[in-house]
Amino acid sequence: MRIAKKIQTIPPSATLAVNAKAQELAAQGRKIISLAVGEPDFPTPEHVCQAAREAMDQGFTRYTPVPGIPALRRAVAAYFNGVAGRTPSQEPPMEATMVCNGGKHALYNLLQALLDPDDAVLIPAPYWVSYPPMVQLAQGEPVIVPSAPENKYLISPQDLERVCTPKAKVLLLNSPSNPTGCHYSQDQLNALVGWALERDIFVISDEIYDQLVYAPAEPCSVAPWWFKFPDRIAVVNGLSKSMAMTGWRVGYVLAHPDLIKAMVRIQGQSTSNVCSIVQKAALAALTGPMDFIRRMREAFVRRRDLALAKIGSWPGVICPKPDGAFYLFPRMDNCYSRAVPDSTTMCTRILEQVGVALVPGAAFGDDRCVRFSYALDDETLLAALDLVQKALEEA
Repeated sequence: MRIAKKIQTIPPSATLAVNAKAQELAAQGRKIISLAVGEPDFPTPEHVCQAAREAMDQGFTRYTPVPGIPALRRAVAAYFNGVAGRTPSQEPPMEATMVCNGGKHALYNLLQALLDPDDAVLIPAPYWVSYPPMVQLAQGEPVIVPSAPENKYLISPQDLERVCTPKAKVLLLNSPSNPTGCHYSQDQLNALVGWALERDIFVISDEIYDQLVYAPAEPCSVAPWWFKFPDRIAVVNGLSKSMAMTGWRVGYVLAHPDLIKAMVRIQGQSTSNVCSIVQKAALAALTGPMDFIRRMREAFVRRRDLALAKIGSWPGVICPKPDGAFYLFPRMDNCYSRAVPDSTTMCTRILEQVGVALVPGAAFGDDRCVRFSYALDDETLLAALDLVQKALEEA
């Protein structure tokens, strides 16, 4: 059977592949602990679930406008307005927002709408596994911007300048980061955006973890820049991480109304509207109480510190302290050997030997590293890390 060449070059999601292998071993009777999937272990807040139930009871089960119901789009506008620190009277128009089937879908729509063949997209590494494939599916060229754990995996305008080419059309940022959990200050983020705008490079900011920032670090956003340069900025967010709604699949974007119209055309010919019931749940999430997020943050800070102390005690392992999200991304190449030459082999061996699922850093653009998710209870997390330590000692 003939498969399009552009699909043949796209790898499967590494995180989903690891999770599938872990489930396969679990089906065989093995006890598996997964530190692989980026998914909060908290239940979706009850008021959000209740809104979905009420939507079904009220028969809200028909098609909606492709970019989302007006009330939800206005709530998205209000959210970004608040992030930017503006008053309600300064709120962006509803037409500058749309709702997609997860933050990933919003990013996909954006790249499809922005890129022509061979346009380059600057992607800081380590990067989320789906960024380069999404660029390639839009017929663009990913240009990777390396970083180092010694700099907390953060890049500077000088790093961008070293790899920038005349083909560069988009800069794709993510803070806090998946996979590192590292986070730019507002001044650092402003420097990157300013560099891009001076070169007429469009900025996409993936802020899906914006509510999971840990003191003394402070939240930051590209949203304030949108109000000055709405035709050069797009901000993506969603509810998967902040409201523990991964399976609900709802994301949203702030962009120029003309760009939104282009994205609506793409979505209208692919998925159409986000599930009507989910939109009502999302509206409740954005307009209802958010104390749930504070409790989740407190738990993640505690788990981060427990995991960081354990990993930091392993000989030869370097791990920056993350300021957000729920990942650690230690550099572990000092643990490699002839039998274990890379991150993929290491993760495979750890999974098979001690039953702990991790994601190789190669999938995120840095084969020296391994990603650990600490989005599970303290006892299970520490037990998993003890098993990983055992596997490293026996390697």
